[in-house]
Amino acid sequence: MSEYQYYEFVALDQPLNTKAQAEVRALSTRARITATSFVNEYEWGDFRGDPGRLVERHYDAHLYLANWGTRRLLLRLPRGLLDLDAVEPYLVDEQIEAWTTDTHLVLDLHNHDGTGDWDYEPQGALSAIVGVRNELAAGDHRALYLAWLAGYGTWDRDEEAFDRAEDDEPEPPVPAGLRALTAAQRALADFLRLDDDLLAVAAEASPPLDGTTDVPDRLAAWLTALPGTEKDRLLLRVVQDQAATVRMELLRRFHNGTTPPAATPPRRTVGELLDETARKRAEEQQRKEAERAEEEARRERERTLARERRLDELAQDEQAAWTRVDALIATRKPADYDAAVALLVDLRTLADREDRPDEFARRHAALRLAHKNKPSLIARLARVNL
Repeated sequence: MSEYQYYEFVALDQPLNTKAQAEVRALSTRARITATSFVNEYEWGDFRGDPGRLVERHYDAHLYLANWGTRRLLLRLPRGLLDLDAVEPYLVDEQIEAWTTDTHLVLDLHNHDGTGDWDYEPQGALSAIVGVRNELAAGDHRALYLAWLAGYGTWDRDEEAFDRAEDDEPEPPVPAGLRALTAAQRALADFLRLDDDLLAVAAEASPPLDGTTDVPDRLAAWLTALPGTEKDRLLLRVVQDQAATVRMELLRRFHNGTTPPAATPPRRTVGELLDETARKRAEEQQRKEAERAEEEARRERERTLARERRLDELAQDEQAAWTRVDALIATRKPADYDAAVALLVDLRTLADREDRPDEFARRHAALRLAHKNKPSLIARLARVNL
């Protein structure tokens, strides 16, 4: 397979002005560039820009794919909406990194699988995932936990991904709602190759979401209660083209102020999560094997009953069956040879069931002698030990 790389950037909070677009255009003459997006694909060569630097300066999200197994997602959020202190428990060396600029926090999520499989469609992937940015800004940390879990999940694919000491690494805070991911969170989990079995084990400690938080009338009542001066300040920022940031800030404050605190479940270690996943996989495999064995036994019982019925019918006029064998052989057609041999097998089984093996052996020997010059038929008889 030839080399393939996909780069996509999007600006969500504020479009790029003419100067910024010119700066980005200088990095690639072939890219599809608008005020809000940058897309380029490479089948040879490489991108001259630094994705991290571009996200710091211009873009709110970046997605990268390479057909040798590397995937990368960068997300930029205003510093007031996601604190580095809140992110740090979810960081994983070389898998999940974060840093801050004067105005923003940048999340950098990596995933690599060197098996060489290419089964991911890049077009539309970033638009499916980027909704987690708003969710993070609103205080929903499920995306962080999914990325952390996927980071350590690489241990299943690469036993040298981490030192054994990482077994004792405690998990970060488990957010509510891991059993009911949003569409964007599900897309992120797929992008980061998060194993469904591992996610199911991790979700056992995740409390359900509070279903009343986002009821529109509660949000309306909360907004109505904001001081007038606060609303004026927010409206001014909207007019100043900061609508997206204002929306995220308001949702974060609303959620923080109205969501009841969830119980803190006991924290598990990386080793416990992985071991429990392996145990449940083994149990599931045993269950499936038992089901397959039971199904095969059921089919064998059905085959036995069908064979007995067939033999009972054959016993009612055995001579007609021998006549049928002769007629099938006489056609000299391969398919009829097969039918004749199958009928002979049934005749032998019937003779054995009725304790008349010598009688069958005699008639069979006479048949072979009569057709000894038909090598195709003789070969078929030999294959079924006749």
